[in-house]
Amino acid sequence: MESTHARHRPRSLALALVDAFTERIRDGRLPVGEKLPSEQALMAEFQVSRTVVREAISKLQASHQVVTRHGIGTFVAAAGAEDHAFRIAPEQFATLRDVIALLELRAGVESEAASLAALRRTEENLAAMRRALETLASGLAQGEDVVNADFQFHLEIARATQNPHFAHLMSALGSSVIPRGRLEAQAPPDPQRLEYLHRVQHEHESIFEAIASGDGEAARAAMRTHLVSSRERRRRAAALVND
Repeated sequence: MESTHARHRPRSLALALVDAFTERIRDGRLPVGEKLPSEQALMAEFQVSRTVVREAISKLQASHQVVTRHGIGTFVAAAGAEDHAFRIAPEQFATLRDVIALLELRAGVESEAASLAALRRTEENLAAMRRALETLASGLAQGEDVVNADFQFHLEIARATQNPHFAHLMSALGSSVIPRGRLEAQAPPDPQRLEYLHRVQHEHESIFEAIASGDGEAARAAMRTHLVSSRERRRRAAALVND
């Protein structure tokens, strides 16, 4: 006969998964809008059955921490999932104009974040930024998608402000704020795209060096240059599409 302990074990494992994902969502490792790994990947990572994974996902849905789009996947929901919580929904990235509007918001917020990070960053913060840049560089060298590494670099700067509101805002925005992760299909083929990506990486390095040197004004200027340049690249793309 199955013991009471055995009957309750799957439920306890499911709660452990819920706790693990809640922590990842709260500390920004799983930002809003991020797609959760597949059931198979979760089974392998946590060494649990499909039933346990589905139970955990169901609980996360019930607490409004994730939302499932049938046929697409399960995604991290806005914090608390209240109707009034700040979030930018996927449909708000539908056009180049939307992306440009978001870059304007980011230029204001992240320029100040970079300045504060230069004044307050710890060695651990710098190490986390450097790891993100190394992951990005490695991805570029191998021709991989580097959007997540790019976002991670910006998130680590927000964390380095030591002001949790900056990190919470970046987590709420999620990796979808990296503009080249979307809308590429709307732009004409760009034979110099790799050169463009390396230029973006150079801009990241300039931001990092300013933060590492503790120069708040230089960090603010470097971040603003980076985001304004990204906005102008999007505007040029829009002009080409509309020609």
